[in-house]
Amino acid sequence: MADILSFQRHRNQRSGDRTHEDEPEPLWREVLGQRLRATREEHGCRLVDIAERAGISPQYLSEIERGRKEPSSEMIAAVTGALGIDLTGLLTGIVGDVHRQRSTGPVPANRPAGPVLMAA
Repeated sequence: MADILSFQRHRNQRSGDRTHEDEPEPLWREVLGQRLRATREEHGCRLVDIAERAGISPQYLSEIERGRKEPSSEMIAAVTGALGIDLTGLLTGIVGDVHRQRSTGPVPANRPAGPVLMAA
C-alpha cells in the first residue's frame, strides 16, 4: 500500500500578494471537473449525451467531473468539443475558479495541506 508524504510549501512573498500557507492548493483535476460539470449543466446536457459525443464512457466522464481522474489533453479536447466550448474559455473559467477557491473556498478535509508524494 502507498504512503502519502507531505512536503513543506515554500513561496516567495511578494508585496500585496495574499498567501494562504495553511490551505492546500486546489487540485487541477478537481477544479477542471467542477468546471466541466457546471458547463454541462448550464447547457442542460446529460452526462451520457456528452460522453457519447466525446467518444468516452459515461463512467469515465463522471470520474473526470468528480475530480477522480486526471484526463489527458486529448480527453479534455474531446469533452470541450462535445460541450461546444473552446479550450481558452474552459481555462479562463478554471483560473477564476482557482482564485475564488483560494480566497473563499472550502477544501476537502481529507486532503493533506501542501504538496504530496505518493510512494509505493
